[in-house]
Amino acid sequence: MNKFPIGLQLYSVRDDLAADFEGTLKAVAEMGYDGVEFAGLCGKSAEEAKALCEKYGLVPVSAHIPFTDMMQDPDGAISEYAKIGVKYIAIPYLTEEYRPGHEKFGEVIEGAKILGNVCKKYGIRLLYHNHDFEFVKIDGEYALDILYSEVPADILATELDTCWVNVGGADPAAYIRKYSGRSPVVHLKDFVMPGKKPAKMYALIGIDDGDQKDAEKEEAFGFRPVGYGVQNVPELFSASHEAGADWIVVEQDMPSLGKTPLECAKMSIDYIKTINK
Repeated sequence: MNKFPIGLQLYSVRDDLAADFEGTLKAVAEMGYDGVEFAGLCGKSAEEAKALCEKYGLVPVSAHIPFTDMMQDPDGAISEYAKIGVKYIAIPYLTEEYRPGHEKFGEVIEGAKILGNVCKKYGIRLLYHNHDFEFVKIDGEYALDILYSEVPADILATELDTCWVNVGGADPAAYIRKYSGRSPVVHLKDFVMPGKKPAKMYALIGIDDGDQKDAEKEEAFGFRPVGYGVQNVPELFSASHEAGADWIVVEQDMPSLGKTPLECAKMSIDYIKTINK
């Protein structure tokens, strides 16, 4: 098998990036990452972000842009990242009212069709990045599969987050294979979950209201550097190859094991180097 290029979702090191945008990109490149996925620009212009990626030899692979932000101004939101040169833009997360089983999930399906077509104008492919809440069943079918059946593959591709597929109760390697040809970017995320899912799961990813400390006390779930959790990483790589993926992107929403976010990112890429051959 050929080696995958490996990217880092910069949300993993968001505080470092906000404090020192250039220094963090430099550190990420020095670790051995080939590219980055943006989750905001920390006040930098598209031109500045592009120039720094070029300076440090990082491919601007993709960007996460909130669904509602894109729907408010599809051309404006998407064209900004087109200036950086990203090949993919992902719908990253849905607030509760837009999730499956809630009143606005239909708007996500229709909105993805609109956004996917706008992305195509800029030579970008729209992706959907799942969490575990898409693994509720509607008429016996996972909501995530309904989304992909309702929106054509040439309009919307997958960015399967392997952690959340696993937490949602499905086999992440099987899911990658299921969407062969539609899985250009795979999110590689490791975790531990000794018991049940915590009630305040999303407090742990830093984007939902909630008490993060209370969630951590439950000790039922925790993010880990790649290779330090329960994921069968070699199998995920094999599945990604079989599915025709172009990129593997590492994400760790919160640091763990007493390490800083940058230290966790380095632990992940150091492990990946041992299997990505």
